[in-house]
Amino acid sequence: MAANPSFDIVCKVDRQEVDNAFHQAEKELSTRFDFRGTGTEVAKSGEAFTITSETEERALAALEVFKEKLVKRNISLKSLDAGEPRQSGKTFKIDLKVVEGIEADKAKAISKKIRDEGPKGVQAQIQGDQLRVTGKKRDDLQAVIAMLKQEDFGVALQFDNYR
Repeated sequence: MAANPSFDIVCKVDRQEVDNAFHQAEKELSTRFDFRGTGTEVAKSGEAFTITSETEERALAALEVFKEKLVKRNISLKSLDAGEPRQSGKTFKIDLKVVEGIEADKAKAISKKIRDEGPKGVQAQIQGDQLRVTGKKRDDLQAVIAMLKQEDFGVALQFDNYR
């Protein structure tokens, strides 16, 4: 007797692709003429990134360059948590963080959505920073995936381990 079909709902980011996007943005900021002489740069410290520039407009433009590079590398912008530009002495800084995992409140919202609007017999269990969805039929699970893709929960959802 086989176990019920299941899949996991996760929020993961390919760190290598984020690094590649960071290096591409760094290179573009150093070579573009409109960023010359503005002191604009992207720096990485651990898992966080910081954009520094002499003007707020150049800092926001550098943020757009970084976002553009992430999108080209198939990284969802929902995974990027960008702070507001803040003045630090004579420069402006924007702190960026790449978010992974599904927070408890968002996991509860996803679980409630599946329970309320999903097919009968489909259950969602919160397991740390991911959800496991099980059901009697694979068609029901595919309906749940289609339903969740149409909703916006504020996180980039991926569907793994579909069995």
